[in-house]
Amino acid sequence: MTFTAVLFDLFDTLVLFDRERLPEIDINGKTVHSTVGHLFPLFRSYAPGVSLERFYDALLWSWQEAEKIRSADHREVGAVERFGFLFRHLGLGPSAVPDEALHRLLGIHKRYLAQAAVFPEPHRALLHRLAGRYRIGLVSNFDYAPTAHFILQRERIAHLFDSVVVSEEVGWRKPKPIIFHTALARMGIGPGEALFVGDRADIDVAGAKGVGMRVAWINREGEPLPAEIPAPDYEIRTLEALGAILL
Repeated sequence: MTFTAVLFDLFDTLVLFDRERLPEIDINGKTVHSTVGHLFPLFRSYAPGVSLERFYDALLWSWQEAEKIRSADHREVGAVERFGFLFRHLGLGPSAVPDEALHRLLGIHKRYLAQAAVFPEPHRALLHRLAGRYRIGLVSNFDYAPTAHFILQRERIAHLFDSVVVSEEVGWRKPKPIIFHTALARMGIGPGEALFVGDRADIDVAGAKGVGMRVAWINREGEPLPAEIPAPDYEIRTLEALGAILL
């Protein structure tokens, strides 16, 4: 098989998300890894009656509510909308937290989430080699596009990508066809010209195969493919194994 382009998922494909790298904080006698400890000092200046514990519970609840919506129809709930859930859950009206403060909160959240994203050096070497032979794109499910772009810039690889499509910008998540079609259209290529690489059978394999792309599935744990998912064209245990297929 020949390709002109290789498109990647971001989290747990190109970069690995390590929750243990998030800041630690004690909540009700339990140590948790969360951005909440860095968000709360700013937040409480607008809602002094809200405790750290209540704020943490609301932050967790907002994520759970967003996940329910995403699971139902794959609509993306962006970080701005999700923080709106958080504020309303705490009984705060639309004007309680000004837009400037909201964006400062999102900036703090972005900084510490990005800190938990690790880009292994073998992935860097592979990506540079592939970029010398193929056009490179990225299609990521993520609720705050600036975080994804920040990671690519921090790792000095943003220039390698012809197209970066993040679900927050599109409004829909993989496996919805629109997010793949958007990436392909921006690159000016058809689905038959591209290989998609991702770690999730349900969203990466199913989504990319659904629009006619060929797929390399990173199946690190050797899990069986769910019966309802079309078979990937390649199954690999590590991203580095992609080199044997494409180089």
